[in-house]
Amino acid sequence: MPEVRDGLERSARFGDATAGSAVLDFAGTSAQLGNNFNAPSSIVDAAALYVFRTLVDDDIPLNAGCLTPLRVVVPQGSMLNPHPPAAVVAGNVETSQHVVDALYAALGVMANAQGTMNNLTFGDERLQYYETICGGAGAGPDFEGCDAVQTHMTNSRLTDPEILEAEYPVLVREFAVRRGSGGRGRQHGGDGTLRRLQFRAPFSGALLANHRRIAPFGVDGGDSGARGEAHIHRAAGQVETLGATARFAVEPGDELSILTPGGGGYGPAE
Repeated sequence: MPEVRDGLERSARFGDATAGSAVLDFAGTSAQLGNNFNAPSSIVDAAALYVFRTLVDDDIPLNAGCLTPLRVVVPQGSMLNPHPPAAVVAGNVETSQHVVDALYAALGVMANAQGTMNNLTFGDERLQYYETICGGAGAGPDFEGCDAVQTHMTNSRLTDPEILEAEYPVLVREFAVRRGSGGRGRQHGGDGTLRRLQFRAPFSGALLANHRRIAPFGVDGGDSGARGEAHIHRAAGQVETLGATARFAVEPGDELSILTPGGGGYGPAE
């Protein structure tokens, strides 16, 4: 009977592979934060649904029934299940990415992707603009990560350069693959991007991003991808480095450079 009891306890903790169920236990998650990187538990449910739906090689509808085999355990008062009135705006666009990366890595399916949407906003009293910038996807056991792609929790497109430059006093100086930013491994992580915008009018702006201090992890011996960076090159010659979250002001001639993270590699490089 000890074997049966041990099996039942393990099933309660981790799920049952034979029955096709799983327990996702987020015990140990940090307490809710004083900033807006908290995520409501519904975000965690959505991330779990997304991950496990991508693992089902069958044409089934995407609905609440997909969550039936999953038990998601998230501590009350944590940053993934905060008490009101916790700020949560970055939870949807940023923290969700880390939940997905954590689940894929725990399952051994995929290394970390760029783990951020690189949310960029700028404007004035008359014009406002918002874009998310693509980066590198994580590699898997039998595939390399894609370069310069929107990963996981976003599938938005950028405004065409011709339209952006026609409607806003902005020049797109460069938008290119950031070569070598993907993590090395048996399967390489995808490369991020380099985006350079030059302003022709004064604007205030903000950057909401991630993986500026900690690199996107590789899996099973793969190297991490490159961290993201952001810099303002002033017309007078100074260079200012922006953090992961930053407010800034630009004047005519100033140029903003954003280097997005690469994806992690999978397996040791051969």
